[in-house]
Amino acid sequence: MNHRTATGAGAASAAPQSQVIVVDDEASVRASLDSLFRSIGLRTTLCASPAELLQTQIPDAPGCIVLDVRLPGISGLDFQDQLVRQGIDLPIVFITGHGDIPMTVRAMKAGAVDFLSKPFREQDMLDAVSAAIERDTQRRSRDAAMDGLRARYETLTPREREVMAHVVSGLMNKQVAGLIGLSEITVKIHRGHVMRKMGVRSLADLVRHAEALGISAP
Repeated sequence: MNHRTATGAGAASAAPQSQVIVVDDEASVRASLDSLFRSIGLRTTLCASPAELLQTQIPDAPGCIVLDVRLPGISGLDFQDQLVRQGIDLPIVFITGHGDIPMTVRAMKAGAVDFLSKPFREQDMLDAVSAAIERDTQRRSRDAAMDGLRARYETLTPREREVMAHVVSGLMNKQVAGLIGLSEITVKIHRGHVMRKMGVRSLADLVRHAEALGISAP
């Protein structure tokens, strides 16, 4: 697949600039939304079709997609499903000139942030996009925290992972020692290494991390 660099507004900064990807087959709508979003400092990427979006390199920054429901070749609702299957999880704000209740319900159940009927007020669009970008910012923060947690867990030795699994199941050092054939002092040392490498100060924090990682008792 050939990628092109997405168009952007303003100079690059140290922090990633929030972005809005507009997918609408009407040039006038794209131009209007481009002007609106740029006026509040958002980066914009304009696409006339879903296919064009799939060929676009999406910047690694918080953002959302403003997606027209009625598009040539594929409906916005079907494209929403396709994006999910391809792992593109940017929040979506739908726009349409022919909305109905079943369509709205389907979009919202699939995770859309809002569903705006044309003509929409500029402030309604800005509010919807703001909520969508905030949702994506929070998701990215959670993903980053989870990536860090997995990275710390990868630093544990197989024995330390074994000890951790027993400890978070509620066993005392003496019980763990009896189960895996080590001395109690050795288990205590391994447990200390686990706490340090996982960056926690309490057993409660270690248990929360273990739950997040899906670790259960051996």
